[in-house]
Amino acid sequence: MQSLPSTEPSPKPSDLSVHKIPQETDEALNGVPKDWKFWCIIFSLALSVLLTAVEFTAIGAALPTIIRDLKGVQFIWVGSAYALGSTALVPLCGGLTQIIGRRPIMLSAIFLFALGSTICGAASSMNMLIAGRSVQGLGAGAITSSVQIMLSDLVTLRERGTFSGLMALSWAVGGGVGPVIGGSLAQSGNWRWLFYLNLPICAFNATLVLLFMRLKTPYATLKEKLSRMDFIGNILITGSTTSTVIGLTWGGVQFAWSSASVLVPLIIGLIGLGSFVIYEIYLCKPPVVPILFRLNWTGTSGYLQNFVMAVVLASLSYWYAVFFEACKDKSPTGAGVDLFGLSYSISLIAIVAGVAVKKTGKYLIPTYIGWVLMVVGAGLLTTLRADTSIAKSVGFQLVIGGGVGIIYVVSLFPILASIPVTHSAPAMALYVFSRNFGYIWGVTVGGAILQNELKGKLPASFLAQFPQGVEIAFATIPIIPTLEQPFKDQVRNTFGEALKVVWQVVLGIACAGFLSSLGMRQLELHTNIDEDWGRRDMPPTDRRPIILKA
Repeated sequence: MQSLPSTEPSPKPSDLSVHKIPQETDEALNGVPKDWKFWCIIFSLALSVLLTAVEFTAIGAALPTIIRDLKGVQFIWVGSAYALGSTALVPLCGGLTQIIGRRPIMLSAIFLFALGSTICGAASSMNMLIAGRSVQGLGAGAITSSVQIMLSDLVTLRERGTFSGLMALSWAVGGGVGPVIGGSLAQSGNWRWLFYLNLPICAFNATLVLLFMRLKTPYATLKEKLSRMDFIGNILITGSTTSTVIGLTWGGVQFAWSSASVLVPLIIGLIGLGSFVIYEIYLCKPPVVPILFRLNWTGTSGYLQNFVMAVVLASLSYWYAVFFEACKDKSPTGAGVDLFGLSYSISLIAIVAGVAVKKTGKYLIPTYIGWVLMVVGAGLLTTLRADTSIAKSVGFQLVIGGGVGIIYVVSLFPILASIPVTHSAPAMALYVFSRNFGYIWGVTVGGAILQNELKGKLPASFLAQFPQGVEIAFATIPIIPTLEQPFKDQVRNTFGEALKVVWQVVLGIACAGFLSSLGMRQLELHTNIDEDWGRRDMPPTDRRPIILKA
């Protein structure tokens, strides 16, 4: 066996059967044959990503109208419930794909997403909307996790960047049109169709999955499958994530940050997450995330960077639209159009980064370039004011969007290069968990900062129009264009100053992400494929499997 040269010790799996291509040939770099059935599978995965991206980004532009129609105040929970649902059960999803198989989990995920969309579309109250968003989130988390896992089954790590770039393009297209779709439907009074339109797309996507996603599932008895389920670990991760989100969502909005109502769930959640890690490493047999056994700093850094990137991306997706609507008198549709610079800079740069990694086999330099762009872009955002020109506010998006796009793609390489291919599925489940957990922090912390700043700085006469006293950010935006001068400019400037604090926090978070990338090592991007998974319809390979012994 030819070992993988690297600057870190190679992973030492026990009794793993992998498909290894010992020489770097064109066949090795290109992985399995890319026939029309393969591209149908990739299309279905990309469509799934696009669907979740539209839902994640469209709600922000439509939310002021939805809040007004449903006479609600819990605007932060509309985003937090979706993010929570898409995060809490992701580790369980990773385990279920190993036990039940990829296709049944993907079909179940699409069904949950469609069910949640139906509940949201029929919502008669904010509580019903939040419940529907939670169900949607469950489906979205399972979809995202399954997409990453199946990509690991179908393509080698060396070529993974290209396909991750395609998924990033799908996300960016969905993220780009999402605010426009949400804003347009909200303006026309048809915001419920934001959710109902998901149903035919879900049906079409489920059909593609049924027809083409015929993937292997290793045989095991029911007893063996149940023995692999880590019920305690899943309870720990689900409960801890939920508790953390409750604390973040309530902090500074419904209760003071120093109150027991905020501190207790936050402390319980963070302790629970730490307990989950300790339990998985030292006590659980088998663990939900066996990858925790094998993490070195390079792999750990990949998870940290992925988390930080997600915090930044969620902050931009949710709160940049607020700048255009509150400070520039943009309609929801106009705000969505003005965010095109962010969406498409992410996608285009992501594809370029993925191709560069495939060609060179190197991820360190792209990683550092990505973080520099993100830090510089976040610094530029801190200069935004209510009177900043549209040209600048759009141009700044290109800088930070480029950084986000690079890290969106390259953060998985230090993780997967650190482990054997047979651990790709749980590694990707944990990867999606870290990303979705970052989305929660971006939505909730950004919302809490904005809310606190507005409550402290908006004119008292303006605040008097909102006797509920909490969660006023979205409720105030539709009123701003109707205000008389100079009162109107005073409110707009207050929003600009409040968002400045959000961008300052984003800058600090981006700097932390850059620091977390330091100390990584360049590992070889292997060309291994796990033969236990992948397509059932592919002919047997003439490449001999290699058994790696500890």
